[in-house]
Amino acid sequence: MRITKYGHACVRLEHPDGGVLVIDPGEWTGPEATSGADAVLVTHWHPDHADRGRLATLEVIVYGAGPPGPGVQGRRVAPGDQFEAAGFRVRAVGGRHATVFGGEPDLPNTGYVIEDGALYHPGDAFAAPEVDVAVLLVPVQGSWMRLGDAMDFVTRIQPERAIGIHDGQLNDRGLAAVNGWLSSLPGYRYLSPGQSLG
Repeated sequence: MRITKYGHACVRLEHPDGGVLVIDPGEWTGPEATSGADAVLVTHWHPDHADRGRLATLEVIVYGAGPPGPGVQGRRVAPGDQFEAAGFRVRAVGGRHATVFGGEPDLPNTGYVIEDGALYHPGDAFAAPEVDVAVLLVPVQGSWMRLGDAMDFVTRIQPERAIGIHDGQLNDRGLAAVNGWLSSLPGYRYLSPGQSLG
């Protein structure tokens, strides 16, 4: 599959047979990410992961935990669910968003394992998918994490490749520092928005 990173936590997957699956097109992601999409996966409904206004204009099914909001053609999923979207086999994993402070935020967060471990997008959590992972999308910054959490996650999952996501709040200096640390781990690569792998 072809993997293209877009702004913040959004990636676009293109199936060899032509299907286009987009994960987490939030408000910090340009509209080109969802152009021609056949289906959308949303890990959770925070605005940096789900632009509800844009999703309501799409004529595709949007899969995610919790209510999708007015006008969105949504299908609710829960950990353990398996389904096909845009020609990709998808398994939902995880369950809850990582906390920031005092147990908050307390909301569903569904990670997605694509094609039996070919790719894993965890959303805002570090839940282990319980399958071998070829490409791990690893959050690199957020109010709910520290850099060591990302490094521990990559070390624990041991993917063939790890690609940094969830970087929308980093300036160039911060991004260089984060990538400097993560680049010390085997298989890590950073894709700038619009860059592809595969």
